[in-house]
Amino acid sequence: MRKELRFALKTTIPVACGYIFLGTAFGILISNAGYGPVWALLSSVFVYAGSMQFVMVALLSSAAPLAAVAVTTFLVNARHIFYGLGFVERFRRMGAKYPYMVLSLTDETYSVLCSVQYPAGLSEDRCAFFISLFDQFYWILGSVLGAAAGQLIPFDMAGVDFAMTALFVVIFVDQWKQYPSHIPAVTGAVCAIASLLLFGPANFLPIALAAAVGVLIALRGKLEDAA
Repeated sequence: MRKELRFALKTTIPVACGYIFLGTAFGILISNAGYGPVWALLSSVFVYAGSMQFVMVALLSSAAPLAAVAVTTFLVNARHIFYGLGFVERFRRMGAKYPYMVLSLTDETYSVLCSVQYPAGLSEDRCAFFISLFDQFYWILGSVLGAAAGQLIPFDMAGVDFAMTALFVVIFVDQWKQYPSHIPAVTGAVCAIASLLLFGPANFLPIALAAAVGVLIALRGKLEDAA
């Protein structure tokens, strides 16, 4: 088990560099919204949805209806359904770890599990579990530290909420560079801009996400050919 732990720790160092800083930004934001470190901890343990946790802060601050929260959460994280299908059978074979592996399959963890090369002699299932566990630990550590800092250290909060925008920009650029077709990226941008202009900043997000999902479903055959 020690060999698997060391391998997982070494493999997840790049994720730690991003998760601790992004988690800290989330913690500062949720603290500024009136929720302390305990809420940051519980959110990162049970929600653990990265970008959706940033969106959640805005939804909580604006007292958004539960139905709007549910729809927005589903649409923002719907991508997990599609790329998680490839791991369902593998995770089932991991027995009691199966529910946790489903919960902890974030974008970055998925990327690591898809690309990692396991050394001979190590348990792949145990390595995958520790990789997922370390990744979530980094996010929890960052969010709790950020929430504590937001309460204890007075500083100007201006610009901290741009971390969410930066995160989405990075995801957009990464998809643009890696995916053979630019249709998904262009679809998302057009739907977001059109929805913002038509429905305003308070209501545009669920509509834009629903429209983007509808367009991509309609173009599924073309996208699969491109891939």
